Amino acid sequence: MKIKPISVTELNQYVKNKIANDEFLNSVFVAGEISNFKHHYTGHMYFTLKDENSLIKCVMFKSATGHLNFIPKDGMKVNVLGSIGVFERDGVYQIYVQAMQEDGLGNLYTKYEQLKEKLEKEGLFAQEHKKKIPFMPKVIGVLTSNTGAVIRDIINVSTRRNPNVYLRLLPIPVQGEGASQKIAEAIQLMNEKKLADVIILARGGGSLEDLWPFNEEIVARSIYASELPIVSSVGHETDFTIADFVADLRAPTPSAAAELVVADVQDLKNTITVFQNRLKISLKRKTQWMRLKLEKCMNSIVYKDPYQKLNNYYLEISRLAKQMENATQNRMQAIKMQLAKESTKLDALSPLKTLSRGYCIAEENEKIIASAKNLQVDMQIDLKFQDGKAKAKIVQMNLSDKGV
Repeated sequence: MKIKPISVTELNQYVKNKIANDEFLNSVFVAGEISNFKHHYTGHMYFTLKDENSLIKCVMFKSATGHLNFIPKDGMKVNVLGSIGVFERDGVYQIYVQAMQEDGLGNLYTKYEQLKEKLEKEGLFAQEHKKKIPFMPKVIGVLTSNTGAVIRDIINVSTRRNPNVYLRLLPIPVQGEGASQKIAEAIQLMNEKKLADVIILARGGGSLEDLWPFNEEIVARSIYASELPIVSSVGHETDFTIADFVADLRAPTPSAAAELVVADVQDLKNTITVFQNRLKISLKRKTQWMRLKLEKCMNSIVYKDPYQKLNNYYLEISRLAKQMENATQNRMQAIKMQLAKESTKLDALSPLKTLSRGYCIAEENEKIIASAKNLQVDMQIDLKFQDGKAKAKIVQMNLSDKGV
């Protein structure tokens, strides 16, 4: 008897129906630790629930996520309530989560938070310790796996931005036991041998366990001790590792790290072209201004007849000298006229003028006798005339209240 095979779809449907008819699997309450958590833009949540030995995929649709009072993340321990179902296309079974509650943090996440708090208190994350990323490094050191999409992305982005860029790859294990030690040794070697001007520490996305080497203390302290600036690009944009906090610069993705480190040659050429054009315009304007200034100088009187202005000064000096001479003469003439006027007044008051009119002056011992009261009978006096002197003797006095 020939057995007719069934299709894969039929098998998956059979298993799906078996599970759907199992009352126990229709309502399960499971405890585990979240890993590979993704919050889709549609609002659905996809993650893996695991314990020490096993794991199971979970999906929580948007209609159920609205009732959550916390934000799920990798490393978090939770209790989920839901039903087991089969996704026919992939032939896998998973938990369709209807409700979820926190049940503490996983061991790795707890270690992550403890180390983060410790290193932050020690100042390993402080901004003042961050080194500046060189503008156009000659050699870019890359610490990542020598296989996979990460190194290809870095090479593609770097060479697109600068075809002459020099990348020095130092392969490292990016996950697994002993990876953190190898990463620390690679950073130390890059510094000791001065193999690069800047280092890109890169890895693709993954779960908390996959990224754990970059959360080890030995890696954090190696990054902090590095004399070369380090750009960290570990995991996806939403992933944050201890290495990201200690590094001098964090890039959301390895491709973004290459863009931050490698200058775009075309942008530089465009910038240089803009500056060249600005310089040409500036020089042209400067030349035009200097030419106008030269023409103005050549057309000026000083340039055409340099002695004309000097002659004008000479004429002005002559004019001022003549003006000053006239002013002096006028002043002297005025003074002479005033002097003559005052002399006439003085002459009119002169005693000699009085004597010329027939009067004389009585004196005793060369002192003028101004009043008859000062005379006495038999007193000898001198009489001063215009043309000489005479002596006289008082023989009689005749005094009155009104004078002689």
